[in-house]
This record gives sequence, structure tokens and C-alpha cells, in this order.
Amino acid sequence: MKFQIDQTDGKARACTIQTAHSTIQTPVFMPVGTVGAVKSLDASDLQHFIQPEIILANTYHMYLRPGDQTVAKMGKLHHFTRFPKSFLTDSGGFQAFSLSDNVKIDEDGITFRSHIDGSKHYFTPEKVIDIQHNLGSDIMMILDDLIALPAEQKRIRESIERTTRWAEKSIAYFRKKQQEGIGREQNIFAIIQGGTDQAFRKQSATELCSLDFDGFAIGGLSVGEANQEMYDTVSWVTQFMPEDKPRYLMGVGTPEDLVENVARGVDMFDCVMPTRNARNGTLFTSFGKINIKAARFKEDEDPIDPECGCMVCQTYSRAYLCHLYRARELTYFRLGTLHNLYYYLDLMKQIRAAILENRFEAFREAFYAKRG
Repeated sequence: MKFQIDQTDGKARACTIQTAHSTIQTPVFMPVGTVGAVKSLDASDLQHFIQPEIILANTYHMYLRPGDQTVAKMGKLHHFTRFPKSFLTDSGGFQAFSLSDNVKIDEDGITFRSHIDGSKHYFTPEKVIDIQHNLGSDIMMILDDLIALPAEQKRIRESIERTTRWAEKSIAYFRKKQQEGIGREQNIFAIIQGGTDQAFRKQSATELCSLDFDGFAIGGLSVGEANQEMYDTVSWVTQFMPEDKPRYLMGVGTPEDLVENVARGVDMFDCVMPTRNARNGTLFTSFGKINIKAARFKEDEDPIDPECGCMVCQTYSRAYLCHLYRARELTYFRLGTLHNLYYYLDLMKQIRAAILENRFEAFREAFYAKRG
């Protein structure tokens, strides 16, 4: 992976990441394709209407179904899904933590039961790397010890210490496999933990960033803490992250979250919000959110957002989308998802352009002004 900083504006960064499959310009929002597909869209939709350079797939879900070995036999993620650009796969630790009723964490890994059939499984730092080798992702995430907030100090300390030990195992195993010819075109990111405690975040960041990872993520946020706590934590932790490697904030969030965390030095984001909200009738616009099922849209001939250049806004009216949603027509899910993802990716393009032209703060003010 090649990484370069193209421009900074305050703490905001415009960077370029080169992987084996695509050139990614940051700040970047990565659509979430949990089981190898962005919900309601196919690879053609992505390439023609959204044009992301990178999307996510989920290690936990792909491991359970169809199985990482099946994906490997089918040509790995790029061939299996027919999405030719970059993939990032997370470690699956969050899903094991959140979807299983009986998670047990020990020094070597995580024991969990499948949410599909109740079968028992065990993830170790090495096993999740083996799975991601089979998936063939461009960027893989290591196994970390995630906790929900709020949490006791003792549990947070235990989490960051275990995360560091697992990170040391992960990077040693990953580099060893590369020397053996496995995963040479893949990259690996560590995940900084520590809740909202500054001392713990500093410790986690300092320990992990001393290791030979290709990039670093901030994990364990947007899990119950207040928004301002999240912003303050990101502001604090980025100062301990290397400037010459990508910075990824996991699972965040709203358009406002993207703008605020770019201002704090973050390069990469992902979240299910644009796709999930689309399916629930909430559409994002330059002036805020609208709920398309509202009666006031039944005879509204305007597009979702007059400023939006997406295929949906260029073709269909609010009235038609309101009708599709109320009728529970499957076409709505595709159109709503296309619009929301286009909005998110276009927002990042606008942010990047503002950083390159040294007008990010003016952009930030205008962003909020449009929202009243």
C-alpha cells in the first residue's frame, strides 16, 4: 500500500491510498457490504451510480456463511462479488461480541456461538488473519478486545492490554505469512481502544503505533457515549497516531460526524447509517434529513434534494419515492440506498475539494448553515 498526504488544512487531511485494486482519495466513506453485498445493490449499481473505490465486507459473517474457504475457492471477494475495487474486512470481533449471547474472552481469543445455528466457534488473532487471507481483502483489521461504554476502569485496562498483546501476535503472524508468499498484496490495520479515558487511549495508541502496521483505526466509539465525548476522544487520540499512515474511525456515523472528525484528522469512515436509514425511509440531503413516507410528500414533484446529482434525484420525484415506500415496493430500497450512498460519497468529495483549496472551515460553516 502506498500512502501520501496531498494537502492539509488545519488538522483536516486530503490523502491518497494506493492498494492493489484501486486508488482511494481521502477523506473517504466506505459503504458497508456485510455479507459481500451492499444491501439492495449489486456490483453494477456500485460501479455505475456510486463509484466507491473501497467497500467493506464482514469477516464474521463471511466466515459463517458462505464460509471463507468457499470464498477463496470462488476467486476471493473481488471475483466472487464482481466488485473489482478495494475491500476492507473487519476482524469479526465486534459481531462476535454483539450478536452472540454467550461470548467468552480468554487470553488467546474469543469463543462465541453463531447467530445462525448456534454452533460454537473460536476466533484467535491468527485465525482471523487466516480467514481474511482467504477473503483476499486489501485491508484487514486485527482482532481486538472490544467493550461497550460505559465500562469500569478495570475492564478498560484489561481491554487495551489484551488488544496490544493480540496486536503483537497479529503483526508477527501477518509478516511471517507475507514472507511465505501469502497476503503480499494485503495490508493490516491495528485498532486503538481505551473508551473515552485519555490515559488509556494514549497508552493504547502509543503501544500499537510503535508496531509495524500499515494503518491505524480508532475503535470502541459510537457505542453508547455522547457525541461530544466521541469528538473529544478523537481529538485527543489522533495526536498519538503517525502522520504518514491512514487514520480510520470505525462505525461512525452521521454527516455531521464525518465533517467533525475530518476536522480532527481522520481519513477513513464506515457506517451502516446511510443504507439502514434508507430502508427505514430516512433520506439524507444537503439541508438535513427527510422521512420520505410523510404525507406531505405524496404529491411533491421535487427531487429528494435539488442540489443532488444522483441518478435518483435526476429521475424521480419525492411523490414517487413516497408511493414506493408506502407500497413496500422493493424498488424503493434500491433507489433510497443509491441516493443516500451517493450523498455520503459526494459529501466526502466536497470536503476533499475544500481541503485541497484551503477552505475547509468555510465549507464547515456553510454545511451547518444549510441545516439551519
